[in-house]
Amino acid sequence: MKKLVLPIFIVTLFFTAITSCTTPYNYKTTEFENAIVVEATITNELKKQEIKLSRTYRFEDEGPIFESGATVTVTDDSGTVYGFDEEAGIYLSAAAFKAAPGRTYQLHIKTKDGKSYSSSIEKLTTETNLDEIISNVTTKEGVAGVEIRAKSYDPTKSSTYYRYEYDETYKVIAPKWTPYEAIAIPKNTGPAPGDLLIQRRTKEARICYSNKKSDNIILTNTNDLSEDRVDFQVRFIASTNYIIANRYSILVKQFVQNLSAYTFYQTLNKISGSGSLLSQNQPGFFAGNIKSDTDSSEKVIGFFDVSAYSEKRIFFNFSDIFPKEKVPSYPYDCPIALITPTQIREHQLLYCFSDNNVPPCFGTTAYADIAQGTGVYFSGYNFLGIVPNNGTITLEMYDIECGDCTSFSSNIRPLFWVD
Repeated sequence: MKKLVLPIFIVTLFFTAITSCTTPYNYKTTEFENAIVVEATITNELKKQEIKLSRTYRFEDEGPIFESGATVTVTDDSGTVYGFDEEAGIYLSAAAFKAAPGRTYQLHIKTKDGKSYSSSIEKLTTETNLDEIISNVTTKEGVAGVEIRAKSYDPTKSSTYYRYEYDETYKVIAPKWTPYEAIAIPKNTGPAPGDLLIQRRTKEARICYSNKKSDNIILTNTNDLSEDRVDFQVRFIASTNYIIANRYSILVKQFVQNLSAYTFYQTLNKISGSGSLLSQNQPGFFAGNIKSDTDSSEKVIGFFDVSAYSEKRIFFNFSDIFPKEKVPSYPYDCPIALITPTQIREHQLLYCFSDNNVPPCFGTTAYADIAQGTGVYFSGYNFLGIVPNNGTITLEMYDIECGDCTSFSSNIRPLFWVD
């Protein structure tokens, strides 16, 4: 269950109907029911399985609260008990295991206040592998871009219901990077707040790798097809989106679901959309397959899903997909192509400290930008060492994101990355 979609759903369930309006208003919950929220999918992938427990929250609250101190187990029909340990806001199985064909599984939860919950007994779905991930140039709603399509086939026509997630990773190249960096060194004497030291960079700051996980519910089914053959668009990226400007990779994850799980996610998807959140017709509670062991009237939100899992990864460069298109612009304002004298002047600061500001001195501004990590040195000083502040040096500077990609991304190359 997606962590960004589910809280919207929870908010929708537990605040009173809001009349349609366009005037901003600080909505507050007048009726609230504290309910446990369960996000649990185990698969046939050998790993430490993961379960998330939280509580519903009011509309005005910042987000869900992790349910700590619970005892979480999964049992199978052979009598095996898989214990889960609390770790960094989630519950991980103490040992790696995988759901096996023919076995049945049940989730059990006991909270620290003594309440207990159990799921229905679930069985692993048909193990249908994700055969292929492809990228195609296409147009969607008048926007040119690239689509990522998932393909699979079940000759037994017993899979039918599919859910997808993806992890995407893309290369970031800072356009105003230089092998030199400016370091602010505080001091207590003189007009300058400190010394500005120019030195060779000690860490990678030009090339980074950003990651993003899917945050919506992606479903499809083959009910209306003569074959259980999937050819489905999982992701669409506009050709102007910077994430594909250099090299891009996507890991697509396929979960084969049963009808109950698919229906739960389909309903969740419908009522958690932006169109329903502030509508007059607020949806009511709908149950999953997890219930209280002692109180049949207690509301429990969530679903215990036992899904067959498979995944595929692809890479591509922008030039591979759009050989004749303009490369998407960097997401920050960093003049790089056909830079004009005006643009250069906008980023040049005279590094001096004058009481009467004649000529215009920007030493304090430049030093502060470096010290606070909001600006990055690009050029203007031709020697390594301390920058003199006698009014003769002009520094060319840009926002930190322009010359140091670690300000918003990671310079650690992923183990799976292939150039």
